[in-house]
Order: sequence, then structure tokens, then C-alpha cells
Amino acid sequence: MPKFAVAFAMIVAAIGFNSAAWSQDIDHGKFEYQQGCAACHGADGRGNGPVSVQLKVLPPDLTLLSKNNNGTFPADFVYEIIDGRKAVAAHGTREMPIWGDRYSPDLFGELNVWPRINPSEIHPSIDPEAVVRLRILAVIDYLNRIQQK
Repeated sequence: MPKFAVAFAMIVAAIGFNSAAWSQDIDHGKFEYQQGCAACHGADGRGNGPVSVQLKVLPPDLTLLSKNNNGTFPADFVYEIIDGRKAVAAHGTREMPIWGDRYSPDLFGELNVWPRINPSEIHPSIDPEAVVRLRILAVIDYLNRIQQK
């Protein structure tokens, strides 16, 4: 099992979102992708988002990540891009990345972006960094699922 899948499962178990918040009818990875990535990378991940025409460098086709990596989805590499360890000029600086504070541990003021989650439904001992990791892993899971064969 890939490292990101194990980490994703461990974080979900540790966070313990209630069943209403983590229901089966919500694709959290797709939701996260649409909120943070689709404007540039497109709803289908092919780099054709509505903002892409305004950019000097076109966003890459995210459905080709596995194909361009000898058939293996580069989960660790993608994680490092999203969390800022691998700099991508188009994403902006870590102080003001293109997606705002969405993937920053200082997020308790904006937890309402998760569907059906109210801060009062989350246990007060939840580590904000764990929530950020969950968001990133959800995006990675979604990207892994939309890879071209």
C-alpha cells in the first residue's frame, strides 16, 4: 500500500470525523481539488482552468503525473508541491500561496470550507496540522484516481 494511502487512513482514524461530516456521498478529494486547484488546472485536471488563459506558463496536465513518472503516481512529490517544500513559482510564496491559507496549519478560522463540518463538531484537541495533512492527502488521492492509463 502506498505511503500516502496509509497516512491518509491513519489521519482519518485519528481525527475521527463524525459520520455526518465524513459521509460516503462526498468526494472530499474532488471537493478539495475543485476549491484549491481547478481554477488553474481545470475541472478535469488537464490544465485548462478558467484562469489558465491569463497565465504566462500554462498549468500542467495533472492527469499525466503517473504516465510521466514511468507509470507510478508520484504521491510524495505531489505532497511536497502542495505543502510548499517544492517551490512552484505559479503557486506563489508560502506566505501568500495561490490557494490562501487552505493548506496552512493556521486554519481554524476557516474550517467552514469543509462540507458539513462545523468547528463545534470537531473535537477541541484536533491538531490543525492533521487537518491540513488530511486535506492534502485528499487532493493526492483524487489526483491519483484521475490519472490517464
